[in-house]
Amino acid sequence: MTELRTIARHAGTVLAGQLAVMAFGVTDTIVAGRYAGEALAALSVGSAIFISVYVALMGVVQALLPVWAEMHGSGQQAALGRSVRQALYLCGALIALGCAALLHPGPLLRWSGVPAALQGDVARYLSILALAFAPALLFRLYATLNQALGKPQLVTWLQLGSVAVKVPLSIWFTFGGLGLAPQGVAGCAWATVADNLAVALVALWLLRRQPFYAPYRLWRRPERPSRAAMGQFLRLGVPGGLSVMVEVTAFTLMALFIARQGTMASAAHQIASNAAAVLYMVPLSIAIATSARASFWLGSGEPVRARHAVALGFRLSALMALAFAALLFIARRAIADVYTSQPAVAAAAAGLLSWVALYHLADAVQTLCVFVLRCWRVTALPLAVYCVLLWGIGLRGGFVLAYGGPAWQSPSAFWAAAAAALALTAMVFTAMVAHTVRR
Repeated sequence: MTELRTIARHAGTVLAGQLAVMAFGVTDTIVAGRYAGEALAALSVGSAIFISVYVALMGVVQALLPVWAEMHGSGQQAALGRSVRQALYLCGALIALGCAALLHPGPLLRWSGVPAALQGDVARYLSILALAFAPALLFRLYATLNQALGKPQLVTWLQLGSVAVKVPLSIWFTFGGLGLAPQGVAGCAWATVADNLAVALVALWLLRRQPFYAPYRLWRRPERPSRAAMGQFLRLGVPGGLSVMVEVTAFTLMALFIARQGTMASAAHQIASNAAAVLYMVPLSIAIATSARASFWLGSGEPVRARHAVALGFRLSALMALAFAALLFIARRAIADVYTSQPAVAAAAAGLLSWVALYHLADAVQTLCVFVLRCWRVTALPLAVYCVLLWGIGLRGGFVLAYGGPAWQSPSAFWAAAAAALALTAMVFTAMVAHTVRR
C-alpha cells in the first residue's frame, strides 16, 4: 500500500468518527434553533465555554500521540503499555480541573458581558455537562492510543454508533414527551451525558476483550506515578494543550463577545461556528493521520520517509480545503436555512459563512503544521505565535472592529479579524515546518 493511500485511509476513518462527533453539535444547534431563539443563544455561549475547557485539556492528551506512535514504530510494546497507564494519572488531574471550570462559570460570564437573561440557562447547561467531562476525556485517551497505533477503526465505529443514541435523546429531552417535561437547552446537555458515558463504557470493554491490545499489557496493575513519564507528558502536553486552548478560545470567546449584540447575532454566530467546526474535522483528520505516520517512521529510524509522509499530508489537506471552502461559499444560504426557520437569522448566518470559507482555508494549513511540528517536539514556539496572532490580532482585532471607534456592529467583525490572523499564523507555521523538517 502506498504512503498516500495509508494516510488517506487513516484520515478517512478518523474523519468518519469526527463527523459523527460533530453531529452532536449540529444536532444540538438545529434542535435548540427549532425550540427557541433564546435556547440557541444560550447554547452558543454554553457550548463556547465547554469547548474551550474540553479542547484545551483534550489537547494535553492528544499531544501524546507522537510519543506512542514512535514507541509503536520502534516495537516498544511493554513501554507503550506503561506509558498509557501513567497517562491515567494525568487524565485524573485534567478531569478535576475541567469539572471545576464548568461548575463555576459565573466570573467568565460577567467579565465577557453575557446578558443576565442568558446566564442562568448557560450555568445550568454547563453544570450538567460537568458530568460528561470524565467519560469524554477518558474516551479521548482511548482514541489517541488507537490513532497512535494506526488502528482508528474501533474509535470510529463507536463514534458512529453514538450518534444513534445522541440524536433521539437530544430531541426527546429538549422538546419533552412520553411523560418528560421539555428541558430546553438543558436537554441537549443531558443527552450528551448519557451518550458519553455509554461510549466510554464500551471502549473500556473493548480494551479488556480485544486481542489486539494484549501485547501492550494495559491491564497490569498501574505503577506509581513516574517523575520521568510525567515530565515527558508535561513537556509535550502542556505547550500542546495551551496551544489548542489559545486557538480554540480565540474562536469560542467570539461567542461571548458577540452575545452583547443580541440574541439574533448570537444565533447567527452559532450557526457559523458550527459550520466552521464541522469543516475543521477534515484537516484535523488528515493532520492526525499524517503525524501518526511521520512519528512511526521517526521511531523506525527512517526520517526520509517521515518527511515524505508530511509532504503528502500537505497536498491532501490543501486540496480538500479548497474544495470545501468553495462548496461552503456557494451553498451558504441553503446551509443556513437548514439550521433555522427564522429568515432574519438565516440571512445573517449566510453572510458570516462567507468569512468562514476564508477562515477554513487558513485553518487547514495551520492545523497540519501544528501536528507535524509536534512530531519533531517543536511545541513552545507555536504557542507563542498563537498568543500573539490569534489573541492579539484575531480576538482583540475583532473586538476593536466591533466596539471601538467607528464600530462594525456585526459578528462579521470578529470573523474577518479571525480569518486574517489565522492566515498570518498559517504562513508562519509553514515556514517553521519547512525549516524543521529540512533540519
